[in-house]
Amino acid sequence: MIRNYIFILFCFSSVTTVFSQTRKFHYVENKMGSPFNLILVTDDSIKAAKMANASFSLIDSFSHIYSDYDSSSELSKLCLNAEKGFQSCSTALWDILMLSKLAYENSLHSFDISIGPLSSLWRVKRKTNVFPDSLTIDETLELVGLNKIQWNIPNHQILIPKKRMRLDLGGIAKGYIAQKVIDNLKANGINAALADAGGDIAMSEAAPGNDGWLVGVNIPETTDDLLNKKLSITNYAVATSGDAYQYIEHNGKKYSHIIDPRTGYGVSFQRNVTVIAKDGTVADWLATACSILSIRESKKICREQQAELFISILKNGKIRTYQTSGFNYYWKK
Repeated sequence: MIRNYIFILFCFSSVTTVFSQTRKFHYVENKMGSPFNLILVTDDSIKAAKMANASFSLIDSFSHIYSDYDSSSELSKLCLNAEKGFQSCSTALWDILMLSKLAYENSLHSFDISIGPLSSLWRVKRKTNVFPDSLTIDETLELVGLNKIQWNIPNHQILIPKKRMRLDLGGIAKGYIAQKVIDNLKANGINAALADAGGDIAMSEAAPGNDGWLVGVNIPETTDDLLNKKLSITNYAVATSGDAYQYIEHNGKKYSHIIDPRTGYGVSFQRNVTVIAKDGTVADWLATACSILSIRESKKICREQQAELFISILKNGKIRTYQTSGFNYYWKK
């Protein structure tokens, strides 16, 4: 479920301000496997540096809880104790697990954090360029399904019933963390900011004198080429998903790194998905779900989540686009 590469670029020029006392401060550190860009708009350089450090510390604290690569993370320890009865969760882990459970229920089960065994299988197969046989897929699918997990909601405990089951928060954690960073900045008086967790972007107000943060959307199946128009957004979140970087070919067909947890296979159609939502968590999981579901189903769940959707597909050398009715509002005029 991890979307390792994201197809969205934000334009730093969007934070230029006509108010000389207000400046843009840009910070970047490698976090969660990709650059985490942070832009703060303030007139206080000391406060900007202090809040940037606090933001990166906050990111590290969440990452140490949610990472499936870090064997010492709370999530990893939770999975290692699968089949050993109910396990207690910290407040931070429980919060994202509950949001993931809700996403599973609202996405026709296309978003499923129990996809960990499939993610690991396909990661190995892509590296070795060996397509998995159907028996291996079927056996791995037996370890997937959030409906298999038992929940003790009053006590913040879960029971993972099978030893090799693994949870993978890669399709929700970056958006969740980016939103938490923006919320914390607001609580500390930084009201104009953007947090970009490797393409999962949350933002508050734009810089004074600007209508919004400018966000570019990639052309399908490309890494650097942008559509000729940009988005202008404030106080929302944006997440995208695509497959220009990671896929495996078999019998002339591309299978994306975005795996359908209901079938066990990577999706075999190529599309770029951009989701705009009020919250980074919702934008993140919707971008994954809408990469798997049909266009009609994708539009429906975005409307249910009060989010907007833009899908672009490159077919026979021509770009075809599909979008929800409210998406046009966000294109820069």
